[in-house]
Parts: sequence; structure tokens; C-alpha cells
Amino acid sequence: MSEADDALSVTLYIGGYYATGERAVIRTVLGSCIAVCLFDPVSCVGGMNHYMLPTPGSDAADPSRFGIHAMELLIGDVQKAGGQRTRLVAKVFGGAHVLESREHADSVPNQNIAFIDEFLAEEQIPVLACDVGGRAPRSVRFHADTGRAFVRLLPPVAVHGVIAAEQAAVRRSMLPPPPRPHARPVSPDAELFED
Repeated sequence: MSEADDALSVTLYIGGYYATGERAVIRTVLGSCIAVCLFDPVSCVGGMNHYMLPTPGSDAADPSRFGIHAMELLIGDVQKAGGQRTRLVAKVFGGAHVLESREHADSVPNQNIAFIDEFLAEEQIPVLACDVGGRAPRSVRFHADTGRAFVRLLPPVAVHGVIAAEQAAVRRSMLPPPPRPHARPVSPDAELFED
């Protein structure tokens, strides 16, 4: 019996985040995106997020897809589960150059890596492990109750699925948020009344 047999299994997609003090294995697959695993070694509370870009555009939907929000959401959930911000340590994965374009300083993977390096330094959260960059997508497993993280580089055949998922997420993030529902018109079968 493996150590994760009775643990909750949580799969994160772009914009996902999860934190708990219970036995849980949090999983995700990354291309140019970044996943940050945070852990409080005293309370044994941990969590992970999966963000697509450092910051949103002017009217992007779903803030949790962007590092600036994804980090605060994850830190908040770790605290709600009993962790303390001052004790957090981090493990960082992703930021691969999975597209066949030339690598440059302003590429999405490099922006994602630069953002998380700066964020964690400013927040004084020590980075215990880091596996970023390169060209291969990654599969990540994080044990929230122990802080152990496992990463596996995926074969080239997996790249196409990861790229397709990331491109679809980018397209969705550029859409304005859906309009808020307004009051529905009164049905002709309904009568309005006053007390």
C-alpha cells in the first residue's frame, strides 16, 4: 500500500488552486504555466496553484489564471486551512518553452518564471525546490500534508495536448467577463401586486 492510497486526490487545471491540512495529493500538468507548492512545516498545511500568465489584461476574466492573483488566493487558502504566512516554504515547477518558436526574454515562460522569482523574494518565502524552463512539459504531484513534491518530464507526444489546453485558456482569458444577469421580464401569466 502506497502512502497516497487513502489520500484525497485533487487535479488542478489552469486557474486552479487548492490547500488543505488533510492527506491529499494535488496533481497538475504544466507547459509554459507555473505551479507553486506552498507548505507550512509546523502545521503541515500545504497547497498548490496553476497559473497561466503573471498578470491579467485590462478586462480578462477569471483572475485565478494569473500569478498575481493565484498566489494571493493560494496563500489565503493555506492560512484558512491553518498555515501561517511567515512559515511558508515553496517549490516551483513549469515555465517550459513548449512552442517551437525561438526563446526570448519576453516569452510567456520567461515572464512566468521572472514573476514567481520576484514574488517569492518580495514575500520572503524560501524556495526549497525549483524545476523550471527547458522544453518538456511536466507532471507534478504534491503531497499537501508532508510538503513532498514529485515532478516528471513528459514525452514529446504529450506536448500537443498541453499546448492545446494552454492556447484555449489564453483565448478564454482574453474574453470580457460575461454580463451579469438582469431582472427577467415579467411573464404575461404573472400579476404584480403591492401590499
